[in-house]
Amino acid sequence: MNSDRTIPTVLSIAGSDSGGGAGIQADLKAFAACGVHGMTAITAITAQNTVGVDLIETVSPRMIVAQVRSVVDDIGVDAVKIGMLGDRPTIEAVSEALDLLDGVPMVLDPVMVSESGADLLVADARQALVEMIIPRASVTTPNIPEAIAITGLARSASQAELARATLELGTAAVVVTGGHSEAMIDLFYDGQELVEIAGEVHPGRSAHGSGCTHSSTLAAMLARGKRPAEAAREARVLASGAVADSLETVGSGPGPVNVLGLLQRG
Repeated sequence: MNSDRTIPTVLSIAGSDSGGGAGIQADLKAFAACGVHGMTAITAITAQNTVGVDLIETVSPRMIVAQVRSVVDDIGVDAVKIGMLGDRPTIEAVSEALDLLDGVPMVLDPVMVSESGADLLVADARQALVEMIIPRASVTTPNIPEAIAITGLARSASQAELARATLELGTAAVVVTGGHSEAMIDLFYDGQELVEIAGEVHPGRSAHGSGCTHSSTLAAMLARGKRPAEAAREARVLASGAVADSLETVGSGPGPVNVLGLLQRG
């Protein structure tokens, strides 16, 4: 953390969700809830709502790098959250931009599919993600399907096997989130021991944006000086609470999670 500043700063390198439920919009809400200053380098613009994704338009590689350089040169960055990357040119640009952030903790949420089922990472870009981004991450936070996709393990692989295989890809630590399992337990692994992270479960509540909220909170906690395992626990608590308070009346599909407690205040 830059000791000349009293407020930690966290940069989200991710896509924009026009419906406000996920992407940089969810990241900025989570940053605010954690008491850090949020900044963004937008990788793609999506036209989406609670029902689906209508159109995706990528941002030029030159602009992605320029956004990162701009905030680094003036404001400084204490931690990074990386979300939707979309395609190989974007991944290559983000890899170049990360050279400007040497020594800054990075949380990678390997976003592949939207809540509505739209593909957010083209299949031929997965290997680029594995080779160019995962080895640079302080913590990688796949859900179970994402962990299967990036490791190549069978669908029958256990959460522990997925955590170990993801770590072998070069990330310093991994949290395989448990939202797609019966137990709903997150599993943290840094090469030392597997740590189960349980939390409140809210069946029937919308989880749109919960993955973004989880990874953004984790990055914010790293910026505040927390150790990765502790940051993962904080992230689970905040993400679970955001699901509990999800805004079910926003839109006709799954509403966004509610990390700021909107409508809960008098």
